[in-house]
Amino acid sequence: MFPEEVLARFEEETGIKVNYSNFDYNETMLAKLEASGGGDYDLVIADDYILEAVIAGGLAQKLDLSKIPNIEHVNPIYQGQFYDPNDEYTVPYGAGVQTIVYNPDAVQKDITGYSDLWDPSLKDSVGTIANYRVINGMALKVLGESYNTEDLEVIEATGQKLLELAPNIRVIKDDNLQDDLLSGEVDVAVMYTSQVTMAKLANPDLKVVFPTEGIGFGIMAKFIPSKAPHPDAAHKFINFILDPEVSAECFEWLGYYCTNKAADELINPEFRDFLTLPEGFNEDMEMIRVVGAEAEEVHTRIWTEFKAACGQS
Repeated sequence: MFPEEVLARFEEETGIKVNYSNFDYNETMLAKLEASGGGDYDLVIADDYILEAVIAGGLAQKLDLSKIPNIEHVNPIYQGQFYDPNDEYTVPYGAGVQTIVYNPDAVQKDITGYSDLWDPSLKDSVGTIANYRVINGMALKVLGESYNTEDLEVIEATGQKLLELAPNIRVIKDDNLQDDLLSGEVDVAVMYTSQVTMAKLANPDLKVVFPTEGIGFGIMAKFIPSKAPHPDAAHKFINFILDPEVSAECFEWLGYYCTNKAADELINPEFRDFLTLPEGFNEDMEMIRVVGAEAEEVHTRIWTEFKAACGQS
């Protein structure tokens, strides 16, 4: 999430040592926080849809904005989101959309939306990220539904729709999916923004598609757990990262849309087009939110069935 050079500089300037670890899924992080009652970690970065559950569960503490003067640099377009409407608990750190990227030399048709991924000509040539709510949501969008529907029959129908897609799927993975596209292992991929950025920098001829069915838009944000052992250090780190020069360095490395308005002009022009929102980005935009237990159970089951049909573990 952060360049090593940035972490080292923070340690040098503050004397605070950063112990950094990754979690595989947002749900894994939530389970760890729930088990510890909001302790163990000083600062966590998570996706928008899980933040709603974190805050509702009392697992995040209110920020002391007097300790974060650089908060003024946050682009207001990323503030006031559904999970934290008054910006009391979170600070945005990166935003992105799940887009389709394809090699026009290998694909014989123009791709304009998710529904095109079901075309028989794409058999065994499509890669997707491994986020089940995003990919299940992709099928929901093809059916004209919301990512966040609670209608169990609709979600079940989504499972059937995904099974129809299975013959076209060659790869399901979160890590370095762009490498599979660049190597020709797949010809089309549904990828995270950072992966799209790396793919386009390596091969400018790749085509990027904002699906006609609607854009899945997401924000990552930092929060301090309710029982964080070192909240003052966490506030210092948040403020440090919000320094415009530091933010520019982070987003060039991270490859996600910059959420610091003062850092935009500091980003290398080579990367700037990849790290700024496209015009009209908020049209047909929908964020993924937490759904009820029954809907979540169906989502989990149809994802497992879909992966099995694709020959993926």
